[in-house]
Amino acid sequence: MCGLFGIFDSSKDKEVARLAYFALYSLQHRGQESAGITVSDGEKLTTHKGMGLVSQVFSEPVLTGLTGYVGLGHVRYSTTGSSNLKNAQPFEVTTRHGLQLAIAHNGNLVNFDRLCASAGITEPTTSSDTELMARLLQNADSTDIEQAILEMTRKIHGAYSVVVMTPDRLIAFRDPCGIRPLCIGKIDGATIVTSETCALDIVGAKYIREVEPGEMVTISKEGLVSKIISHETRRAMCVFEYIYFARPDSIIYGKNLYHVRVNMGRNLAREHPVEADIVIGVPDSGTPAAIGFSKETGIPYDDGLIKNRYVGRTFIHPTQLMREMGVKIKLNPIRDIFENKRVVVVDDSIVRGTTSRKIIQLIRESGAREVHMRVSSPPVTHPCFYGIDTATRSELIASKASMEEIRQHLNVDSLGYLSIAGMVQAINIPHDELDLACLNGKYPVEIPEALQELKLIFK
Repeated sequence: MCGLFGIFDSSKDKEVARLAYFALYSLQHRGQESAGITVSDGEKLTTHKGMGLVSQVFSEPVLTGLTGYVGLGHVRYSTTGSSNLKNAQPFEVTTRHGLQLAIAHNGNLVNFDRLCASAGITEPTTSSDTELMARLLQNADSTDIEQAILEMTRKIHGAYSVVVMTPDRLIAFRDPCGIRPLCIGKIDGATIVTSETCALDIVGAKYIREVEPGEMVTISKEGLVSKIISHETRRAMCVFEYIYFARPDSIIYGKNLYHVRVNMGRNLAREHPVEADIVIGVPDSGTPAAIGFSKETGIPYDDGLIKNRYVGRTFIHPTQLMREMGVKIKLNPIRDIFENKRVVVVDDSIVRGTTSRKIIQLIRESGAREVHMRVSSPPVTHPCFYGIDTATRSELIASKASMEEIRQHLNVDSLGYLSIAGMVQAINIPHDELDLACLNGKYPVEIPEALQELKLIFK
């Protein structure tokens, strides 16, 4: 996960740190562990970052002190690297040629360990692959930052949407598959690059286009310049962005995610019909699919689970204990809605099965007569190596258990997953332009055997 927001204000009349602050609020769902903002006044960089949510890291005095016309913000969710302050981004370094730069990254490099060894980095100061990229740029032979980035992209492999900031420019680039999202927007005299369009909406910016796979865009006082840095491109957007990660009010490659998820629910109802009294969604990510399921079947939709809005996403907490504690305080059932009812529970996915089992238990304890689980994505059978912490394959319930075994584990009367074909049809993007590795084990970027065995080097 992780969320990026970069802004270059050629008019020099905007408070870029404040815009970045509000944008990071809208990207908070992409990372809850740390947040940071770097700004430049054209001569020097200033960074403030810390552990916790955006509201915990930044205060009015801090934002007032971050002045400039170039800004870079980041919210972090750890995959490579543990959850602590030294891994918070953006990373700020000075190159061997004296250029100050800051870098922020969303994704995961699959050749991290090999690159550290080949670059002679035996004692990294952090355990983050973003630091590796910063060090590669810091030690580059070229004095031109764009050329240094080009040389670096020839060495790194994996998923990466990256924004690099110098005192007078902003540079954004994406891996040849475009696995993680990155888009461009404009507001008055400012140009923005960010992970999701919802960050553009909150600051009043207009969506322009995606940063294409294998593309690098440089934003400076001369405007925006595009350069193709990899001609071996194959669009393979992570399907979980459509299923779960990105906000439903965001648009990726022209697809409104709310409508995509409603259509997933409709297709799910066609594939796995059931007689029931009510349909509920697991809030918030399961709600659009539940609405689609209800529309397709005619079974009334209701809000049976009330979410505590002050609890973050349980899936992306860094430890299993925190996930389990999060479920207990995150959702509370409305007992009158469930009492003596046949209930269809729609969720976007089942990964480990821990959260789903506890939710079903809550619903049964509230008096439901029958509980039918419907999942608006196919079974997750393989781990992700591109920036999502799905842990090892042995921890993925669908990789080791049959449908009947999963049904029994969840304690539901019936269980149905959306098919890959039904999901692709709902997204309405060609099958071969999606990264479906977590569903079928076909990784668009080759995964080193050692990483497959360990899953995460620094976990």
